Amino acid sequence: MNATIVTDFSFDFHDLNAIAKFVDDASRYANAIPQLSETVKNLTLEEAYEVQRLSVQRRYDRGQTLVGVKMGFTSRAKMIQMGLDEMIWGRLTSSMLVEDGGEIDLSDFVHPRVEPEVAFLLKRPLEGLVNPAEAMLAVEAISPALEIIDSRYENFKFNLPDVVADNTSTSTYVVGPWVNPHMDFTNLGMVMSFDGRAVQIGSTAAVMGNPLRALVGTAKLVGEDGGRLDDHGRRGDRCRGLNIRPPCAPRSPEYGVGELQRDITP
Repeated sequence: MNATIVTDFSFDFHDLNAIAKFVDDASRYANAIPQLSETVKNLTLEEAYEVQRLSVQRRYDRGQTLVGVKMGFTSRAKMIQMGLDEMIWGRLTSSMLVEDGGEIDLSDFVHPRVEPEVAFLLKRPLEGLVNPAEAMLAVEAISPALEIIDSRYENFKFNLPDVVADNTSTSTYVVGPWVNPHMDFTNLGMVMSFDGRAVQIGSTAAVMGNPLRALVGTAKLVGEDGGRLDDHGRRGDRCRGLNIRPPCAPRSPEYGVGELQRDITP
């Protein structure tokens, strides 16, 4: 993408509100920014989550609403690579949802990459420490999903606090048809295709061995932040992200679950 690179650091590096505005503006106007950790402030993970909260609050102030959460680093291999013992999470707002079969404009992104996901629709809140059985009782439906992640950092380079502050690279997502969750979805095959050509094959088992474990972990992390899961939270990281270029139409059918499609235009 031909994103503008922003290097204006005329704000107090110790002001998390100012850093949140810097990050939010990068997302809002599709501007690439240098790594916070190398040019602005080497944030702690706690500070990074606060920047995320303040940044997303700016979205709320513009009329968007919280509709769910997304998880990152849900594969054991990725956790080990990043030196983590638990996932990271970000917030989904109402403006991020693209209808199944809808279109997106690549000029709205900096470094767009598409990733297949599993989505859970909840029929009751989940909060804090819950076991898998309790989590399953709260699930109304599951669905295949696609996310276009978009790190706003120049050259797609960042460390862990950087990506957390950037709302875990959250950008847009699309959810396919919701289906009854009372099936074995622990090892469903998935094929992601571009214009009818399969480009990636994966399995839901890559999500911590069972996507339900990610839902349990989500409730814990959001609860530690003082919140709870009320709507749909998405799971990810079953496959690596793929760079996208127009024109193309990524399609993600999940065997036994459903199929969805998104068109991409220049």
